[in-house]
Amino acid sequence: MPYERFVEIGRVAYVAHGDDKGKLIAIVDVIDQNRALVDGPCSGVNRKDMNFKALHLTQFKIKIGPSARTSTVRKAWEKEEVNKKWSETTWAKKLANAEKRANLTDFDRFKLMKAKQSRNRLINIEFGKLRKAARKQPAKPKRMRKRK
Repeated sequence: MPYERFVEIGRVAYVAHGDDKGKLIAIVDVIDQNRALVDGPCSGVNRKDMNFKALHLTQFKIKIGPSARTSTVRKAWEKEEVNKKWSETTWAKKLANAEKRANLTDFDRFKLMKAKQSRNRLINIEFGKLRKAARKQPAKPKRMRKRK
C-alpha cells in the first residue's frame, strides 16, 4: 500500500511533543526539508515554524494556498469540520482514554480492578460450564488414513 500522508500545504498534523503537545495544526508552508510554517487557529497554536520530527501527520487536509493568512486557515478549517472529524477518529479516542486513565485516582483504579475481577469471574464460570458440557459428550472417533 503506497504512502498517502505527505507533508504538503494544508495537511493537518498532530503535535507530538513540545510546547503545543496534543494540539492540531495545519501546515501553511514548507520552509526546508526539516521545518514547516504551521498555524492552529482553532486549537490555540500561533503561527510559527515547527520541526517535522515534532509532527504526526493526520489523514485530514484542508484546501488553502501557500502562506495563507490565519483567517483563511480558520475558514477552511471550519468548512472542513476538522475538529469534529478528528474527535471521531480512533486515534483521538485512544488519546482521550489515555488521558482519562492518567487522571484516575487511587480509589478509581481500585474500583476498576474490582470490576475487572468480577467480569473475569463471570467469564471463567461460563467457560467452565462449556468445558464441562464438552467433556460429557462422547469423544469423536479418530479418522483412519486410507492406505493405497
